[in-house]
Amino acid sequence: MTHIYALVNQKGGVGKTTTTINLGAYLAQLGQRVLLVDMDAQANATSCLGIDKRTVESGIYELLMDDKPIADCTLVNTKLNISIIPSSPSLSGAEVELVNELARESRLKTRLKPALKQFDYILLDCPPALSLLTLNALVAAEAVIIPVQCEYLALEGLGQLAQTINRVRSAMNTHLHIRGLLMTMFDIRATLSTQVVEEVRKHFPGKIFHTIIPRNVRLAEAPSHGLPISAFAPSSPGGQAYLALAEELLKGDKKLDASRGD
Repeated sequence: MTHIYALVNQKGGVGKTTTTINLGAYLAQLGQRVLLVDMDAQANATSCLGIDKRTVESGIYELLMDDKPIADCTLVNTKLNISIIPSSPSLSGAEVELVNELARESRLKTRLKPALKQFDYILLDCPPALSLLTLNALVAAEAVIIPVQCEYLALEGLGQLAQTINRVRSAMNTHLHIRGLLMTMFDIRATLSTQVVEEVRKHFPGKIFHTIIPRNVRLAEAPSHGLPISAFAPSSPGGQAYLALAEELLKGDKKLDASRGD
């Protein structure tokens, strides 16, 4: 079974792209066939894998708007054994162009279907807004992973996001659920970080990943080298944390698949 996860949070700077890239890289390292989909016009996930967004000729915009075959819109990093549908500045116009399209909310779901048998995991890196592109990701996804920064305003917007997920589940994707909230940028020296984790756990009981991602300079440096942390500094605290997250997710998904008979 292909697991499709949308990484979503309307707040920016919480670690969505960092998590998409590094979780995907470690899942690939653990033997999974992984496709990343950059749904953000800022194209940060694209840049994090060393791809110049200005040179992208066929990517997510062309997949959604020009009906190009998904194979033509996918790039493969053979060193990392990971695939990506890149983004480019042209995606910024998709919001307006999609408004008048038929079945606009399910365009991504339809376009991804030919690739389902080719991948074990498809990770959708969403823009920092509850936009039409994010809605497409929620309709296409099996579940949502929500990175949450360990800061004072962490819970701000999570209630609205949970309501959006519930509405999408009711109207367009009955299987959609929260796979887990991932606490990021945890500072072991700050009492506030621990308080935030406990507060989020109180509001979303049983939904928090056991793995917590620490604040780590190596995680911040890796994108400038066009590499995930698994290839840049795997022994760093950030590298070890994302490996643990990939193992936790994989173990949990295997249990879920077994219980459903997949």
